[in-house]
Amino acid sequence: MTLAWYGHLKLQESGTSSNWPLIGVILFSWGIAFLEYCCQVPANRIGFMGNGGPFSLVQLKVVQECISLAVFAVIANIMFQGQSLHWNHILAFLLIICAVYLVFMK
Repeated sequence: MTLAWYGHLKLQESGTSSNWPLIGVILFSWGIAFLEYCCQVPANRIGFMGNGGPFSLVQLKVVQECISLAVFAVIANIMFQGQSLHWNHILAFLLIICAVYLVFMK
């Protein structure tokens, strides 16, 4: 979802989509989101306890958020060179990792 939500900003910054109407940007983002959902939905379905997987609904969501933020951090640093991570961002990511640990505690 990171590419769907923020990829169009990079296209606009580079001048590629500067003249696109809003509906064009939305359709572009939906196209990317569709491909991402084609991976995420089956993964959630396979991993969910109700379907024989090892994870509860809460565990799936917390792990998904952690992965999303890690991917966002990488993409933001690669695509948007002026956006750097600071100590408070790193601390926030560490706390999210703590959340993953807490969610998996018995």
